[in-house]
Amino acid sequence: MAKSSEIYIIDDDEGVRRALNLLLRSAGFTPYTYASALQFLEECERLPPACVIADVRLPGMNGLELTRRLKAMGLPHPIIVITGHADVAIAVAAMKAGAVDFLEKPLDDASLLKALLAAQNTEGPAAPGGAKTRAAELIAGLSSREQDVLRWVVAGKANKVIAQGLGISPRTVEVHRANLMRKLGATSLSNLVQIAFAGGLDMAAH
Repeated sequence: MAKSSEIYIIDDDEGVRRALNLLLRSAGFTPYTYASALQFLEECERLPPACVIADVRLPGMNGLELTRRLKAMGLPHPIIVITGHADVAIAVAAMKAGAVDFLEKPLDDASLLKALLAAQNTEGPAAPGGAKTRAAELIAGLSSREQDVLRWVVAGKANKVIAQGLGISPRTVEVHRANLMRKLGATSLSNLVQIAFAGGLDMAAH
């Protein structure tokens, strides 16, 4: 999408809206804030294409449902989903819904601004070309067993379930998971999911 100074913030926490408004204005953006997804939907078709920052937990319609609705409407708004209660399942759901990024609260200012700039240079639920290529290279560098474990982790399975499915011990799964985080440069489980999606991990082999 073409770069736009507008940013749409959707969060039912007034303190979060105020903080993001101040941060984004200081960074040269023009933020607009909404307390609910339904409030945003009333206006979204009349708004210029721009990045959306949406909390997962919203009254009436949550951030994941909003993401799906905007995609179904064909609106070109890249969506960054944020949450204070992150887990692998939510991260996977956000990326599958069409989010371009997934960030955990409390938000790091630098990470958010980086995510916004990246979102302005991509279409759909994927990282920009260079990041996609890098993620694919990192995944290709994993052993076949590590890729197997990664698929199970991205599917949201616990270590015990992964161990049973692959016929290895839970301790071995822990070692593989630690290696995955290190080799892929993942800073969290949700970040691991982002890298897997960006790199086009073949989940059909799971």
